[in-house]
Amino acid sequence: MEQFIAFVQEWGYWAVFFGSLIEGESVILTASSMAFAGYLSLYKIMIIAFFGTLIADQALYALGRVYGPTIFERFPKLSKSSEKAFSLLHKYDVWFIIVSRFIYGIRITSAIVIGAAGISPKRYIPLNILSAIIWTLVSCISGYLLGDVMISIIENFETIQKYFFSGLLVVAVLIGIYTTWKRNR
Repeated sequence: MEQFIAFVQEWGYWAVFFGSLIEGESVILTASSMAFAGYLSLYKIMIIAFFGTLIADQALYALGRVYGPTIFERFPKLSKSSEKAFSLLHKYDVWFIIVSRFIYGIRITSAIVIGAAGISPKRYIPLNILSAIIWTLVSCISGYLLGDVMISIIENFETIQKYFFSGLLVVAVLIGIYTTWKRNR
């Protein structure tokens, strides 16, 4: 357990930064709950998360402005989420720009779509900053409020670990039985 705590204290802020660059709410929630436990600073987490998410979305927006729809032609895997994002952008406009980083599955493509749609930087940048502030506050405060749960997990880590691995063993045995049964059928 001490190794885990040492790892969090040494690499936690880097995890927050990289987690905030992508759809990393789970990293932010975990780090914020570790702040509740006293292992990290909530203020540092908030600052890092804010700048990480702001930089990521601003860079993706710029990518969309420069390369436009050719990005979606070049990367067909993005087309499904981009179609959804374009539809939501046309329907909800400003609200979409503000809440897009909260929508799972289209967060990354939404900033590209906003840039490709020709939304001006003068309009996008203030909305992106507002959205980053809201996302940071919601994610970090939620994680901090879940800190009691994290402390309980840390205090009972050995017991949880034992049950977790026992559960994995049971699942593996059941999968083995099912596979054997199906093969022999």
